Amino acid sequence: MPGPVVSNSSPIIHLAKIGHLDLLRDFFGELLIPEAVYEECMTEGKDRPEVSIIEQASWLRVVPVVNQNLVSLLKSEIDRGEAESIALALETQASLLLLDDSDAREKARLYHLKITGILGLLIRAKRSGKLTSLSTTLDALRHTGFWLNAKLVDRLLIEVGER
Repeated sequence: MPGPVVSNSSPIIHLAKIGHLDLLRDFFGELLIPEAVYEECMTEGKDRPEVSIIEQASWLRVVPVVNQNLVSLLKSEIDRGEAESIALALETQASLLLLDDSDAREKARLYHLKITGILGLLIRAKRSGKLTSLSTTLDALRHTGFWLNAKLVDRLLIEVGER
């Protein structure tokens, strides 16, 4: 049986902002998040409209990280939520880690963790018929403040047959 899936805050927050948080539940069932990610999603963003959507996601399970030494080491180069996500993925032998930040992804690869980000999730959703238009979804994502490289977007749209 494959291990659990662990997520950093970015995929959760941005999918909630564009109305597609349910993709995480549909794809993975339960999603593990460390305490720092919960705080980033709920406490630090308490005035954002997506907080109530995230709050209702009973399939998000907060799990404390045991290896605080690793978190401290990683925090010298990436933020706390990302550091705790990597540590939790290692501790739970996660089958997948959801991360968007390039520096955090680089660190996770050093530990041989399997990674995907919001773009990988949206491509999967398009291919499985859960999204009708990747282009429209990427436009919505861009409007949330999520930075997207134009050349990458073109490549992805070609890949899924929308361009």
